[in-house]
Amino acid sequence: MVACSLLLYPSTSSALTPTVNDSISAEQSILLNGEPVVLLSDLNDGVTGVTGRIFIAASPKKVWEVLTDYSNHKNYIPKLIVSDLISDNGVETVIFQTARSRIFIFQKTVNLTVKIHGEYLKHLSFQQITGDFKVYHGEWILEEYQHGQGTFITYKSEVKPDFFAPRFVVNYFQKHDFPAALLAMKKRAESSSNPLPN
Repeated sequence: MVACSLLLYPSTSSALTPTVNDSISAEQSILLNGEPVVLLSDLNDGVTGVTGRIFIAASPKKVWEVLTDYSNHKNYIPKLIVSDLISDNGVETVIFQTARSRIFIFQKTVNLTVKIHGEYLKHLSFQQITGDFKVYHGEWILEEYQHGQGTFITYKSEVKPDFFAPRFVVNYFQKHDFPAALLAMKKRAESSSNPLPN
């Protein structure tokens, strides 16, 4: 897990409907145009599987810095209101995050404590320790593009909330919040501005 709002609200993508033979080129074309590609699947026992990708015109090092700048995620990721680093021993990181979304009269605030570990510039794995999910784990994968000219990031997760929400509400959150969070991280990584203060 990198950001609560990234992981809590995955979405489906209506933009990507390639055939098997042209799926790679079609997806890369969409990604290189700056759009996220996100696919949602229904797994057993109410678990949702999510696969998302986005292209960032920045080196893996810059993308890694943004992904792991946990205390600053709340400053630019929509719907994320708390993002605190709890501990980091150099091998495993623990963070606490709170996200809030609203649709019509329905509002939900979700809290989550997550442990994270990974391989530098390659991938991050995340797993809920405590929080508002029955199932919550996944990973981020970084792939360098054209010798540091850009980075494809892939997000994979399995999630199942530990609270009731009507299906249309859950889908609304998935459709709107997750792509916005991905695009916010893309903008942050591509920006040449100074880092935000903690």
